[in-house]
Amino acid sequence: MTKTAAPLDTDIAVLGAGPGGYTAAFRAADLGKKVVLIDSGPRLGGVCLNVGCIPSKALLHTARAITDAAAIPGVRFSAPTIDLDAVRAGKDGIVNRLCHGLAGLARQRGVTVVNGVGRFTAPSALQVQSPQGTTEVRFAHAIIACGSAPVRLPGLPYDDPRIMDSTGALELRDVPRRLLIVGGGIIGLEMAAIYHALGSKITVVERLPQLLPGADPDLVQVLARSVATRYEGVHVGTELRFVAAAADGLHVTLAGPGGSTAQVFDRLLVAVGRRPNGALIDAQKAGVRVDPRGFIAVDAQMRTNVPTIFAIGDVVGEPMLAHKATHEARVAAEVICGHAVRFDARTIPAVAYTDPEIAWMGLTEEQARRRGTRYEAAVFPWQASGRALASGAAHGLTKVLFDPGTRRLLGAGIVGTSAGDLIAEAVLALELDAELGDLALAVHAHPTFAETLAMAAELAQGTITDLIAPRSRHAKR
Repeated sequence: MTKTAAPLDTDIAVLGAGPGGYTAAFRAADLGKKVVLIDSGPRLGGVCLNVGCIPSKALLHTARAITDAAAIPGVRFSAPTIDLDAVRAGKDGIVNRLCHGLAGLARQRGVTVVNGVGRFTAPSALQVQSPQGTTEVRFAHAIIACGSAPVRLPGLPYDDPRIMDSTGALELRDVPRRLLIVGGGIIGLEMAAIYHALGSKITVVERLPQLLPGADPDLVQVLARSVATRYEGVHVGTELRFVAAAADGLHVTLAGPGGSTAQVFDRLLVAVGRRPNGALIDAQKAGVRVDPRGFIAVDAQMRTNVPTIFAIGDVVGEPMLAHKATHEARVAAEVICGHAVRFDARTIPAVAYTDPEIAWMGLTEEQARRRGTRYEAAVFPWQASGRALASGAAHGLTKVLFDPGTRRLLGAGIVGTSAGDLIAEAVLALELDAELGDLALAVHAHPTFAETLAMAAELAQGTITDLIAPRSRHAKR
C-alpha cells in the first residue's frame, strides 16, 4: 500500500537529475537556496551517466584498446578473449563510482533528493509518485530538466528482446553474430564501434544520404571509408521497411538506391534519434507551453512563458548534448538567485566518439552555404603530420572556416584521433573572436595532434612550411 508523505516546501524544485538537473541543483544550493531534486531513476546522473555518455565511453575505451592493438605494425597478438561479464562489470563500476560521488555532493550541499516520477499539479507544485508513495513538492521556482527518450520506429515487434534501443545495447547482454543498426548518427555509430570490436558483424543503415547528418561530408568521408572496410555493410539512403521475428533471427527488408534486400540478423538496434520528454510532465497544469513535438520554448535566461518556471537541456531544443545542458543549468540557477546572466554561447561543439573521432564547432560548410555566408576553408591533411604518421592516424584532417574579409574564425572540423579533445581550442578561439593569425602564431608543442589546427590556420594564411602553400588560397565561396 502506498502512502502520502508530508509535503516538501522549497525555494527551487528541479525536475530531472541528469547533467543539467544536478548542475542546476548544486549551483542553486551553492548560492544559498533550498533545493529539491526530483528524478524518476534510482540514482542521480540521468541518461548521460547511467545509460548514455559515460557507459558508452567506457565500452568505447575497451573497443579502442582492442582495435588499436590489432593495428600496430610488426606486432601480432592472438585473438582477444572477451569476458563479457568482466567488461560489463568494469563499465558498471565506473558508473557506480560517479553516481556515488554525485549522491555525496548532493548530501554535502543539503540538496533533498526525491526519487519518483514528477508531474506538475499547479504553477507552484509538483507531485512525485514512486512505489513507496506520493510526495507533494511546493516551490517558489522550478527548473524543468526532464531530458529526452529514444525515438521508436512504428511497426516493429518491440516485445522481442532482440530489438534494442541505446539503453538496451549498453546492457551488453551478449555479442550477436550479426547486428543491424538502424540510424547512422552519433549513437548508432558509437554502438557499431563497440560491438564490432567485441566480435559482431555490423550492418548500418541510414535513411539520409550520408552518415552523421549535420557534419560536413569531407569529415564524414574519412570515417565512411574506414568503416566500409571493417563492417559487413554500410548503406545510406536506405530505410528499414519490414521486420519479422522468427526463431532463427530477425528477418528484415531494407530498401535503398539499389532496390530491396532481405536479410536475417541476430539483433537490431534502433538509433534514429531522441525526442524530448516535455509532454510527459503535465506542464500544462503549471501553465507552461509545450509544442507538439514535446519541446518547451525558453528565453536567453532559460525562463519559460511562466516567469517562475525555467527549462534546460534536451527539452528546450537542439543540440541535445549534456554540455549544453550544464551551461544552461548554471544560467537558470543564477538567474533565479538574482544574477544578471544569460545563455550566450557562440558555439556548442559536437563530437562523435567513433573510430576515427569526428568533432566540429561553429559554422559548417553546409550551414554557411545555406545561409549565404561568405567564407573560405583551409584543410590540413594529417598525412603531413609527424605525430599522426607515428601514431597510425594519417587518415585524419583538420579544417578551419574563416571570414575572407576579417580573417576571423567561423568554424572548424576535425576527424582523427582525439578530435573531441582537440576541438576545444577552436571553441575557445571562436569565443574569443580570434583571427587565423592568433591560431597560427600561438606556439604549439611538436609533435602533437593539436598543432594541426595551427597548421590549418597557416595554410589559410599562406605561411605554411610543412606543405607547399597554395599560390592563391581557396576560392571564396
